[in-house]
Amino acid sequence: MKIAMLAPISWRTPPRHYGPWELVTSLLTEALVARGVDVTLFATLDSETGGTLAGVVPAPYSEDPSIDAKVWEHRHLAHLFGRAREFDLIHNQADFPAHAFSGLVDTAMVTTIHGFSSDRILPMYEPYQDRVHYVAISDADRHPRLRYAATIHHGIRIEDFPVDERGGDALLFFGRIHPDKGPAHAIRVAREAGLPLVMAGIVQDRDHHERDVAPHVDGVRVRYIGAVGGADRARTLGRARALLHLIDFDEPFGLSVVEALACGTPVIATRRGSMPELIDDGVTGFLVDNAAQAVAAVARLGEIDRAACRAAAVRRFGVDGMADAYLALYRRILGR
Repeated sequence: MKIAMLAPISWRTPPRHYGPWELVTSLLTEALVARGVDVTLFATLDSETGGTLAGVVPAPYSEDPSIDAKVWEHRHLAHLFGRAREFDLIHNQADFPAHAFSGLVDTAMVTTIHGFSSDRILPMYEPYQDRVHYVAISDADRHPRLRYAATIHHGIRIEDFPVDERGGDALLFFGRIHPDKGPAHAIRVAREAGLPLVMAGIVQDRDHHERDVAPHVDGVRVRYIGAVGGADRARTLGRARALLHLIDFDEPFGLSVVEALACGTPVIATRRGSMPELIDDGVTGFLVDNAAQAVAAVARLGEIDRAACRAAAVRRFGVDGMADAYLALYRRILGR
């Protein structure tokens, strides 16, 4: 079986710090290669893989301002689809633009929908569903007007997230500084709970950061440490008393949520989107509907067994389970 894996080009694959789509693409690619699958990764030229790297994009457009996203995305797609006949299946991890090319080739195609942002993108999904096999990353993110081949939750390399059996005293916000992710809610809840807060992540909404986050960052009660990756990511997640994931949107998945659980850290999350699929309320954290409930949940953190958080992550969110599910889907599509 020969697979063409199409990565996004916003960040390197795998990302240096931030880049959730690129991270999942890399994790799946490497797990398939480890199973003996012939995978060619179409990604930026600075990307790294145990498979075969194919690329024309010099650098990620979110890291290099000289890279025009629209221009190089089209070059990226043209490069892959010009070689489509070399592969049994194309796995598109780079959103809907690839669908425009799908009718021009005979190669089977899978698209992982990394989040159905709004009905405005339906015109690039609905007309292609007889040609492309769609995968949802949570049941919550399935759109009623689309047909899906499967729901496959993201997986992580559990071994990259060692369990911290004790945790620390501070609460943690881990994600984009953007209103959707609820950083201001995390600050309020930590303040009302009387606990310090560590904040990690890229600033995606500068105005929101300057208005609602930065004024509260004093280096003591609230510390902002920027984007963290690699071993620092795992240490930051593991040292937290709990992850505050007080989102203001229907999040299709939450990598930081399952990474925190792998480290033994419970999660307090808004009951929206995929959160009820990821968190076992009262066992691996708490699902809440407002700030008052979140503050009350902080007071109940002693009820959560950090070993149970780790066990749930190992059982449900390992990269091997994700890779096995995709491999079974490929074989079903190809009739093997």
